[in-house]
Amino acid sequence: MSHHTLTRPFHRAPGPTSPPPARGIRMKRAGATWWGKRWVEALERMSPDDAGRLARGRTYARAGRTHDLEVKPGLVTARVTGSQPKPYKVILTLARLDDATWAKAIAAMARRARFAAELVAGRMPEDIDEAFRSAGASLFPERPEDLTTACSCPDWTNPCKHVAATHYVLGEALDKDPFLLFELRGRTRDQVLGALRAARGRRAGRGEGAPCAGDAPPIATVTLGKMAAEDFDAWREPPPALDVTLQPPAAPAALLSQLGAPPGWSEQRSPAELFGPLIRAASERAREIALAEGAQPNVLEQPPPTGSQ
Repeated sequence: MSHHTLTRPFHRAPGPTSPPPARGIRMKRAGATWWGKRWVEALERMSPDDAGRLARGRTYARAGRTHDLEVKPGLVTARVTGSQPKPYKVILTLARLDDATWAKAIAAMARRARFAAELVAGRMPEDIDEAFRSAGASLFPERPEDLTTACSCPDWTNPCKHVAATHYVLGEALDKDPFLLFELRGRTRDQVLGALRAARGRRAGRGEGAPCAGDAPPIATVTLGKMAAEDFDAWREPPPALDVTLQPPAAPAALLSQLGAPPGWSEQRSPAELFGPLIRAASERAREIALAEGAQPNVLEQPPPTGSQ
């Protein structure tokens, strides 16, 4: 991860005197998800011996001094209001993956139906980087050349507190929207999901229907031929046997994680962290009740007690 500044040599300035802007993004917690944590760890690997600057960056992020954050393919820009009235400009550049690498990663993801299920639910599969590593890359910045930084402040240190603040704020944004990781690497959410659906369709067309690890069970289908209107409600042949199972969700509380905190939320923990365990427990209990009820015989079909009239 490399860094260059845009102005003059460093001189130490006093603490912030300008108040945070009204449009500032107040970070509550970065790294609440495993993918957000991986992003924050990339920053902390940049400067393992300068915990003070990282701490000041976190303070800036929590105070709402980062604003005008914009994420584009391979590029993040933001403004950070520091000790001067004029905000500093921060630029983060992440290496975009080329088309061949994306094609290989999509093909690897298509071999596992669980990846598509979790991505549709708004959650990044925890082992998704295996697909990118099979393509010779990683979804996260790992090498110095993967991520470059620039700031208009006079501090030559990498990272400066303004870069650190932007990185932390972006980490919380990634917690809420993991698809920003794809965008930073050069693909939008719709492009990834569309390519994934197409790849899985090609696999099905080639007859590659053998279950892979994490694949869902096949769904029974009925093919209808031509029929008269009066025969519409009649069975033309015995229906196929259906095996209904109640499986736990692939990503509990996925909707809460995707929506993030509502306006006015003041808790330290996010809604997903606070209510997620309750939702998971209720879901598991409902599944236990449903399975138990399915195992019980139908009361109407039980024989009458001995001696009944």
